[in-house]
Amino acid sequence: MKSTTQAPAMLGASGPFVRGYDNLSIERLLLITYANDYPPCLRSVHDSQTHLPDNELQLFACLFNDDFALISEGQSISDDLDERCQSTGLVRQVIYAVMGEMLNERHHLGDLYSLEEAQAAVHRLRFETGHYSRAWEISTAHLTDKALRHLESRVGNVDSRPTGLLFEPFALTDCNGIGCKLIGTPWTDGNLMKIEGSPYSSLRQEQLDAGTPEALVNVLYLAALADVRLLIFDPDATALDGLAIYDEIATRST
Repeated sequence: MKSTTQAPAMLGASGPFVRGYDNLSIERLLLITYANDYPPCLRSVHDSQTHLPDNELQLFACLFNDDFALISEGQSISDDLDERCQSTGLVRQVIYAVMGEMLNERHHLGDLYSLEEAQAAVHRLRFETGHYSRAWEISTAHLTDKALRHLESRVGNVDSRPTGLLFEPFALTDCNGIGCKLIGTPWTDGNLMKIEGSPYSSLRQEQLDAGTPEALVNVLYLAALADVRLLIFDPDATALDGLAIYDEIATRST
């Protein structure tokens, strides 16, 4: 009988391995005031006016709707666009918003007041010299004894072939740890459809059907979802907040 267990639910809006943002970008927005007793609003510049420099946007009258704004002072606006904008206001400030993604959710990270400042912030956040938090060392307490012994049997078997399950265990001969190389990360449905032609649920079922203990499948999923590539389990490492800890503390057999 095939297992029908489900992938572990994510903790809130993120997971225990998630530390950075993906797909960082910059959006030029207009801070608009429009009516007494109403807070300012932010709108993007309509495509027809994206060529305008900041000094031809800031402190100019505008038309806007829920989706975009158009500078009305000194600019030609088509009747069609004019009819789509029901509100009028004044552009008080041009803002460069830094945006990022975490687990496929879009986040507004902060605002800067020039393109150069925003580009510098994105450069620092991207860690241009490499990828952030793609190697982790966590406690073996996050695995059941069955799960740890499964990994040990894989690396201890000289005849063991690659799993073909998008993870490969490896031994750390100088310590009591054991590692996993994760392949094809992140294990999101979208990415796995591109490289495997099937969603994560199919990979999960393949791993379970191949005898991979569920505790191991769960922790590998959470790590791979955060684009971790190397995951090391060590009895001397600290536990990771937000990750399941089992009553039977997994230790290496002696």
